[in-house]
Amino acid sequence: MKISSLWQAPVGSQCKVKEINLNKTEKERILDLGMIPGTNVKVLQKSPMGDPTAYLIRGSVIALRSEYTKKITIEKI
Repeated sequence: MKISSLWQAPVGSQCKVKEINLNKTEKERILDLGMIPGTNVKVLQKSPMGDPTAYLIRGSVIALRSEYTKKITIEKI
């Protein structure tokens, strides 16, 4: 199982969040959305310009910008 950032995960892939390396305010926002370490995430689609990207997290679709997803470490499953 390869570890990388969420930003690098291709559309259609599934992964598990390992670590969130954001500042306190940004991290709290991401945690409030349900993305906590151990959460399974599916990459649904990228916007036409490539940012933001839509993710399926705990039954909800969430769009996140690359400035956040580059700092979220994942493990592909």
